[in-house]
Amino acid sequence: MDSNDDNTIRFASRMEKLPPYLFGMINSMKMEKRRNGDDVIDLGMGNPVDPTPDNVIEKLIEVAKDPKTHRYPVSSGMKNLKKEISLYYKRHYDINLDADSETLLTIGSKEGISHLCLALLGPGDSVLVPAPAFPIHIYAAVIAGATVVRVPISPPESFLNRIVNICESFHPGPKVLMINYPHNPTGTLCDAGLFKEIVTLAKRFKFMVIHDFAYSMITFDGYKAPSFLETPGAKDIGVEFGSFSKSYNMAGWRIGYCVGNPKIIAALSKIKGYFDYGIFSAIQIAGIIALRDCDNTIPEQVSLYQARRDTLCSGLERIGWKVTPPGAGMFAWVKIPEPYSKMGSMQFAIEMMNRANVAVAPGVGFSEEGEGYLRLALVENEERLRQAVRQMKKAMQELDKEGF
Repeated sequence: MDSNDDNTIRFASRMEKLPPYLFGMINSMKMEKRRNGDDVIDLGMGNPVDPTPDNVIEKLIEVAKDPKTHRYPVSSGMKNLKKEISLYYKRHYDINLDADSETLLTIGSKEGISHLCLALLGPGDSVLVPAPAFPIHIYAAVIAGATVVRVPISPPESFLNRIVNICESFHPGPKVLMINYPHNPTGTLCDAGLFKEIVTLAKRFKFMVIHDFAYSMITFDGYKAPSFLETPGAKDIGVEFGSFSKSYNMAGWRIGYCVGNPKIIAALSKIKGYFDYGIFSAIQIAGIIALRDCDNTIPEQVSLYQARRDTLCSGLERIGWKVTPPGAGMFAWVKIPEPYSKMGSMQFAIEMMNRANVAVAPGVGFSEEGEGYLRLALVENEERLRQAVRQMKKAMQELDKEGF
């Protein structure tokens, strides 16, 4: 490359604040091994392998054939889909939402959270994020120019006290609290009492709340995840993001929503109006079918995840790992056993990829509070999960022999 080109290709300073995306690195290794003929069992990414409900697919095909749906859609979302979201919230949580001013469609919750951070945050602002954290919860704020203050989520009884201490010691105080229950990656659960305390603190310290509710329906053992908006006063200070990805296996369709405070919704709608033209109309109409007619498919999907959870966790326990089965979500958050934890979660993940043909997500990819752990996705079938455990056991035995 000509030396002059080095002076021409220059990036924004925010790029220096973005570390290498560890999950992208793991995914690249996985794809390279597969190209070389290796059968890699993928527990690294929460990418559902189960099919979208048939009637949703059929509606997509039907509507996509209509040329009228090939035009630009309404950026904020179809009125009928927004109405269906409000009916869904009334049915499941007894929450009243104004379909026009308190609901907005997003291209998945990740996109919505990212653009909302651009609307709410900038240089000089700070945001509180429970840690370990799903990367976008941290880096959406970083990209917006804000300062991220990580708040360890464990032990849960200390979480609220930490928020109070930070709010009392920071000036100006934090502008936003980002929360995510059921939590990704740890699977931490909450009850209505925690949300009540958060609303009280938000009003006391004048911060807004963003709740990522992507795993709302994937819950086990009789647990029902509460919506943040069920809490009295929550709509005064916050919003909630939901997704079609997990409940209806529509991850690749890229459709989600934001509901709650109308002023925050309007700010997100305004900034999205500059960035995108919304979601393909046929996908939005298919989303109406999912919300209206597919509640009956969710228990079956939950049963699949629960069976996979039990298979994976019991298998790891048999080979000597200490595992707490998650009460919700599609991941197991497991501590790497001694002595392997001393190599670090990224190196351990690489060893499992190279030696066991098993892709796992290293805990350090969810911030330094995740070091020493792995996140294992419950997306493969039970036989593949058993095979993954066998291959991991063999790989650890190889490490033992080599005296790593």
